[in-house]
Amino acid sequence: MEHGSHSDQSKSTFSLADEDHTFANSIRFTLNQDPRVTFCGYSIPHPSDNRVNIRVQTTGDPAREVLKDACQDMMLICQHVRGTFDKAVSDFKKSNTMESDDSE
Repeated sequence: MEHGSHSDQSKSTFSLADEDHTFANSIRFTLNQDPRVTFCGYSIPHPSDNRVNIRVQTTGDPAREVLKDACQDMMLICQHVRGTFDKAVSDFKKSNTMESDDSE
């Protein structure tokens, strides 16, 4: 859910259900890397509530679009991390297989 002014779309607060610090801090970091962002922060209204509020203020671009771009950037980062991890696991398994073959 988005809370913000209809006249100034460069400032909005987004309320996301079923999220916690893991997502909120990651998206906050990603948003703060964007030069269009002048402020980004998040809060969790109550510890027992699975909800996070993310505040985004931009230099003029719609906050909704900037948040969407940050989510896409975060997806690419996650894909890269996953690919790097999978390759490292595969390389590790191959090196252990070779060591086992050498010891026989």
